[in-house]
Amino acid sequence: MNWKLIFGLSLFGLAMAIATVFVIPSNIEPIFWLIIFIICAVIIARQVPSRLFLHGLLVGIVNSIWVTGAHILFFDAYIAHHAKEAAMMQNSPMAPRVMMAVVGPCVGVISGLVLGLFAWIAGKFMRRTQ
Repeated sequence: MNWKLIFGLSLFGLAMAIATVFVIPSNIEPIFWLIIFIICAVIIARQVPSRLFLHGLLVGIVNSIWVTGAHILFFDAYIAHHAKEAAMMQNSPMAPRVMMAVVGPCVGVISGLVLGLFAWIAGKFMRRTQ
Protein backbone atom coordinates (compact mmCIF):
# COMPACT_ATOMS: atom_id res chain seq x y z
CA MET A 1 0.00 0.00 0.00
CA ASN A 2 1.25 3.45 -0.87
CA TRP A 3 0.13 5.34 2.25
CA LYS A 4 1.96 8.49 1.22
CA LEU A 5 -0.07 8.61 -1.99
CA ILE A 6 -3.33 7.81 -0.17
CA PHE A 7 -2.74 10.60 2.34
CA GLY A 8 -1.60 13.02 -0.37
CA LEU A 9 -4.67 12.40 -2.52
CA SER A 10 -6.89 12.69 0.54
CA LEU A 11 -5.81 16.31 0.81
CA PHE A 12 -8.32 16.94 -1.98
CA GLY A 13 -10.87 15.79 0.59
CA LEU A 14 -9.51 18.27 3.14
CA ALA A 15 -9.80 21.08 0.60
CA MET A 16 -13.35 20.03 -0.25
CA ALA A 17 -14.19 19.74 3.45
CA ILE A 18 -13.36 23.39 4.02
CA ALA A 19 -14.79 24.51 0.66
CA THR A 20 -18.13 22.78 1.23
CA VAL A 21 -18.50 24.48 4.59
CA PHE A 22 -17.77 28.00 3.41
CA VAL A 23 -17.84 28.25 -0.40
CA ILE A 24 -19.31 25.40 -2.45
CA PRO A 25 -23.09 24.90 -2.29
CA SER A 26 -24.41 21.35 -2.14
CA ASN A 27 -26.08 21.59 -5.55
CA ILE A 28 -22.73 21.82 -7.39
CA GLU A 29 -20.61 19.81 -4.94
CA PRO A 30 -20.96 16.55 -6.96
CA ILE A 31 -19.31 18.18 -9.99
CA PHE A 32 -16.25 19.03 -7.91
CA TRP A 33 -16.12 15.50 -6.48
CA LEU A 34 -16.36 13.98 -9.98
CA ILE A 35 -13.40 16.05 -11.14
CA ILE A 36 -11.43 15.11 -8.01
CA PHE A 37 -12.24 11.42 -8.46
CA ILE A 38 -11.07 11.47 -12.09
CA ILE A 39 -7.81 13.21 -11.14
CA CYS A 40 -7.22 10.78 -8.25
CA ALA A 41 -8.02 7.75 -10.41
CA VAL A 42 -5.50 8.83 -13.05
CA ILE A 43 -2.82 9.48 -10.44
CA ILE A 44 -3.45 6.12 -8.76
CA ALA A 45 -3.38 4.31 -12.11
CA ARG A 46 -0.06 5.93 -13.01
CA GLN A 47 1.71 5.49 -9.68
CA VAL A 48 0.48 2.25 -8.15
CA PRO A 49 1.51 -1.13 -9.58
CA SER A 50 -1.32 -3.15 -8.02
CA ARG A 51 -4.41 -2.94 -5.82
CA LEU A 52 -5.72 0.12 -7.64
CA PHE A 53 -9.24 -0.46 -6.36
CA LEU A 54 -8.06 -0.72 -2.75
CA HIS A 55 -6.06 2.50 -3.04
CA GLY A 56 -9.13 4.31 -4.36
CA LEU A 57 -11.28 2.86 -1.60
CA LEU A 58 -8.86 4.02 1.07
CA VAL A 59 -8.59 7.52 -0.41
CA GLY A 60 -12.40 7.75 -0.26
CA ILE A 61 -12.45 6.64 3.37
CA VAL A 62 -9.73 9.10 4.39
CA ASN A 63 -11.59 11.83 2.46
CA SER A 64 -14.65 11.10 4.58
CA ILE A 65 -12.63 11.58 7.75
CA TRP A 66 -11.60 15.06 6.59
CA VAL A 67 -15.08 16.00 5.40
CA THR A 68 -16.93 14.64 8.43
CA GLY A 69 -14.46 16.25 10.82
CA ALA A 70 -14.72 19.64 9.14
CA HIS A 71 -18.51 19.52 8.96
CA ILE A 72 -18.72 18.67 12.66
CA LEU A 73 -16.04 21.18 13.68
CA PHE A 74 -17.60 24.00 11.65
CA PHE A 75 -21.17 22.79 12.17
CA ASP A 76 -22.78 26.19 12.62
CA ALA A 77 -21.17 27.60 9.47
CA TYR A 78 -22.04 24.44 7.52
CA ILE A 79 -25.71 24.56 8.54
CA ALA A 80 -25.87 28.30 7.78
CA HIS A 81 -24.88 27.58 4.16
CA HIS A 82 -26.82 24.31 3.70
CA ALA A 83 -30.51 24.88 4.43
CA LYS A 84 -31.62 21.66 2.71
CA GLU A 85 -29.31 19.54 4.86
CA ALA A 86 -30.40 21.42 7.98
CA ALA A 87 -34.03 20.70 7.18
CA MET A 88 -33.28 16.98 6.75
CA MET A 89 -31.54 16.91 10.12
CA GLN A 90 -34.59 18.37 11.87
CA ASN A 91 -36.45 15.08 11.37
CA SER A 92 -33.57 12.94 12.62
CA PRO A 93 -34.00 11.05 15.91
CA MET A 94 -30.36 11.78 16.80
CA ALA A 95 -28.39 14.98 17.31
CA PRO A 96 -27.20 16.52 14.01
CA ARG A 97 -23.49 16.20 14.82
CA VAL A 98 -23.96 12.57 15.83
CA MET A 99 -25.84 11.93 12.61
CA MET A 100 -22.94 13.45 10.65
CA ALA A 101 -20.49 11.24 12.54
CA VAL A 102 -22.55 8.14 11.69
CA VAL A 103 -23.44 8.96 8.07
CA GLY A 104 -20.04 10.44 7.09
CA PRO A 105 -18.08 7.17 7.19
CA CYS A 106 -20.86 5.40 5.29
CA VAL A 107 -20.66 8.03 2.57
CA GLY A 108 -16.88 7.61 2.66
CA VAL A 109 -17.09 3.89 2.00
CA ILE A 110 -19.56 4.42 -0.86
CA SER A 111 -17.47 7.19 -2.42
CA GLY A 112 -14.37 5.04 -1.89
CA LEU A 113 -16.02 2.21 -3.80
CA VAL A 114 -16.74 4.62 -6.65
CA LEU A 115 -13.20 6.02 -6.60
CA GLY A 116 -11.80 2.49 -6.44
CA LEU A 117 -13.82 1.58 -9.52
CA PHE A 118 -12.59 4.72 -11.30
CA ALA A 119 -8.98 3.84 -10.41
CA TRP A 120 -9.41 0.27 -11.60
CA ILE A 121 -10.90 1.44 -14.90
CA ALA A 122 -8.15 4.05 -15.33
CA GLY A 123 -5.61 1.30 -14.72
CA LYS A 124 -7.02 -0.66 -17.63
CA PHE A 125 -6.37 2.26 -19.99
CA MET A 126 -3.14 3.75 -18.66
CA ARG A 127 0.43 2.72 -18.12
CA ARG A 128 2.25 3.21 -14.88
CA THR A 129 4.99 5.90 -14.98
CA GLN A 130 7.35 4.26 -12.49
